[in-house]
Amino acid sequence: MDDLAERVGVTRKTLAKVEVGDLAVGLGVALEAAALTGVPLFHEDTSRLTLDADLAQARAALLPARVRRRDTDEVDDEF
Repeated sequence: MDDLAERVGVTRKTLAKVEVGDLAVGLGVALEAAALTGVPLFHEDTSRLTLDADLAQARAALLPARVRRRDTDEVDDEF
């Protein structure tokens, strides 16, 4: 763990926070740790992306109406 923390450029304590998903850790630190350990964060397969989006929508549908997002506009992800 010390070696990975050194490669990421953080302390062992910060790396432990990355492991548990502490929101205080910077996104760049988490991305660097994921890249160095080979943890995939994104899928290149568009069908997998669609599946993930559908799963997220299904999970959101389980939330009480008072906490669900009200807007139903589609996201324009064509950059």
